[in-house]
Amino acid sequence: MERRLAAIAFLDVAGYSRLMGADEDATLRRWEALRRGLIEPRVADWRGRVVDRAGDGLFVEFRSASDALGWAAGVQAAIAPANADGPELRVRIALHLGDVIDGADGAVHGDGVNTGARLQAFAEPGRVIASKAFVDALPGEAGARFADLGDLHLKNIARPVRAFGLRAAREEVRRHPAPPGRRPDPRPSIAVLPFRGDGTGPDGAYFADGVIEGIIHVLASLESLFVISRGSTLGYAGAAVDPRAAGRALGVRYVLHGSVRRSGGGLRIGTELTDAETGAVIRSDRHEGAAADLFELQDRISVQAATAIAPHLRERELARAMRKHPDSMDSYDLLLQALDHLHRLDPESFHRSRGLLQRAMADDPDYAPPHSYAAWWHVLRIAQGWSPDPVADSAEAGRLAAAAIERDRNDALALALHGHAVGYAAKDFATATLLLDRALASGPNCALAWTFNSLLCGWLGDGPNAVSRAEHGLRLSPFDPFAFLHEHVLSQAHYVNGDFDAAVFWGRQSTARNPRHAPSLRTLVASLVAAGRRGEVCDGAQRLLAVEPSFGLRAFAGRTPLRGALRDRFVDRLREAGLPD
Repeated sequence: MERRLAAIAFLDVAGYSRLMGADEDATLRRWEALRRGLIEPRVADWRGRVVDRAGDGLFVEFRSASDALGWAAGVQAAIAPANADGPELRVRIALHLGDVIDGADGAVHGDGVNTGARLQAFAEPGRVIASKAFVDALPGEAGARFADLGDLHLKNIARPVRAFGLRAAREEVRRHPAPPGRRPDPRPSIAVLPFRGDGTGPDGAYFADGVIEGIIHVLASLESLFVISRGSTLGYAGAAVDPRAAGRALGVRYVLHGSVRRSGGGLRIGTELTDAETGAVIRSDRHEGAAADLFELQDRISVQAATAIAPHLRERELARAMRKHPDSMDSYDLLLQALDHLHRLDPESFHRSRGLLQRAMADDPDYAPPHSYAAWWHVLRIAQGWSPDPVADSAEAGRLAAAAIERDRNDALALALHGHAVGYAAKDFATATLLLDRALASGPNCALAWTFNSLLCGWLGDGPNAVSRAEHGLRLSPFDPFAFLHEHVLSQAHYVNGDFDAAVFWGRQSTARNPRHAPSLRTLVASLVAAGRRGEVCDGAQRLLAVEPSFGLRAFAGRTPLRGALRDRFVDRLREAGLPD
């Protein structure tokens, strides 16, 4: 069998199964009309041949990348006006240049075919996606029509594939003008309604108002939620409210309401979180405290309510996204699925999350969080020891965080990640300090901003501040999927501060929660050596090498931001544990 280089294209109809379920006859007639009358005739026009047809899909081969691009761009431009005559069908096209093998009866096989077919899953409806190999084969002017989407990790393809999206032509932009203003906020929305005062008098009403203000403040600081302003809900004060009706009127998915009751010298606050679409109660809580501690109690109840609500909404929104057909997901849904894979921290899921983040950025280039979490992906890749080039990954993390800040200058996560990347890779601690201070100012309730501040303090040898900031970050993230990270940073902070027993305790907490997090294992091993617990050191070292088989002390010493004697003693303790140079 001989291999040859070929320009290949894969086309399918976005949401075809859903369309067939809605109206099978009309969809099938429409597809056949487009395929026979518009799509396949253009194949011959561009010197191509249809290799295979399968339901709503086509596999086409062309003599050159330029021919394949001419066909793909022409098809997408022609389909939009043709859809005016019947049910709208939008196609996705992937282009690739790679080695293929000719089989019997005109069939084509090989890695190039597999790569092109897998790449198609990342194409957006009505758009064209191409591999770097394909774009590199185009003349300069044609190649300039593509926007870089970054590396995608395709299913069953060993190496990441650099992908590019074909920019919309000017006439297409004019034909489909963007709506005025930004697209509606995709995040889950919540309204906090005025609480009922059950026999508490004027003080109770005042207290209830304070609790509501506090809850709104804390919830509004969470970047994953869209919170309706207090003023929008004042009309519901003093009335019996149907959460579904309130949700429809306010345009929110979730409603939080409750009551305040005085009992002797204490106060009792009841809260109820409701799905405004179905009326189902998601969570019901009761909070109690002494009436004398009015302001402290307001703050405590606000934080308790917010930290209880946030993880439930995150889980519910993830379930909602998982039920959606892939072609109906927007940037926020893609982000949720990316984070679900990211949290698992196994290599396959981790790489899959990067592709989902790329799709989220392509779906809404102006939405900052996918850029922030793509930066976070690169930071975790380094921390896990999976990066083939930590310097390049750190630079990419900084670039993506800066891109997020361009889109939202108050994105606390992006500011924290940018500061972390600058400190980790460039060892520019002055700039890192400025960025991390901005992160805390923009998001005082952003747990990672406090945790990364703790790391910076640790790198600078400031143990007491490292501990206090790590403790604050952990308090803000009791239900965070990355609680293991906050526990690891607290472990490292105690190590820097010389409290090795506390470092061992939090290191064990972190590794129990996530046994695959290499930095947690490194700090735990060094802390065990420092604490004189020799009987436990060997097991820790073996666990670290199982997670990070390529670990070497010289490479680690070259990349760690720990400085001077602190770095040298940390490395010496890892060496005492038997870890290789």
